[in-house]
Amino acid sequence: MLALRLLNVVAPAYFLCIALVTFVLQLFLFLPSMREDPAAARLFSPALLHGALFLFLSANALGNYVLVIQNSPDDLGACQGTSARRAACPPPSTHFCRVCARVTLRHDHHCFFTGNCIGSRNMRNFVLFCLYTSLACLYSMVAGVAYISAVLSISFAHPLAFLTLLPTSISQFFSGAVLGSEMFVILMLYLWFAIGLACAGFCCHQLLLILRGQTRHQVRKGVAVRARPWRKNLQEVFGKRWLLGLLVPMFNVGSESAKQRDK
Repeated sequence: MLALRLLNVVAPAYFLCIALVTFVLQLFLFLPSMREDPAAARLFSPALLHGALFLFLSANALGNYVLVIQNSPDDLGACQGTSARRAACPPPSTHFCRVCARVTLRHDHHCFFTGNCIGSRNMRNFVLFCLYTSLACLYSMVAGVAYISAVLSISFAHPLAFLTLLPTSISQFFSGAVLGSEMFVILMLYLWFAIGLACAGFCCHQLLLILRGQTRHQVRKGVAVRARPWRKNLQEVFGKRWLLGLLVPMFNVGSESAKQRDK
């Protein structure tokens, strides 16, 4: 349990450090290298378009990250009382998290990178956090590849060029042909690639569970759920204003869970 509590502190700090390093590299390396193109129009320069797109992706990723923490599931402590109180909380939809030390409604899992449980209140923000984190990391990887290609004059036309970049760069780094800053960017390329694929996998898996009307906790416990139309399951999580929430980080406005809390 002590190891889990420690991981619950280290993992959010790790994510914030990666976000800070990504922002610094984009601001001080990738964007200045794009401004060096004199033929680009001032209004639609590559640096301006790249900065606007990266700002949109990072703002949505960090915004939903904050909302996952702020919109944490309610502590249904009453479910741990007498048998009459426990009867008011259906076992399939509640779970006691040992890390958070509380009972949450429609518990899905505990996310160590946010240091919070994922339930009915913040499921939508968690899915969007995974989506935009994946897009931001993969986009940063593409920008980093373009930067390394221009600085080191490396062609990535061959499919295996990215896979052989790391071992080749390590040998060139120790021989002095590659600078420390360039080697650091190369290491970040593989880290962005790994995080982007992992978050994309989490997002797809979570969307599949939402379409089925299930949670990850219910799947682990083998709990059968009532079959419902997939559109109704999506609306319960994302609400009727799903397009607005897809573009701007916001709470579960218009969702079924928000309506139930207001009653």
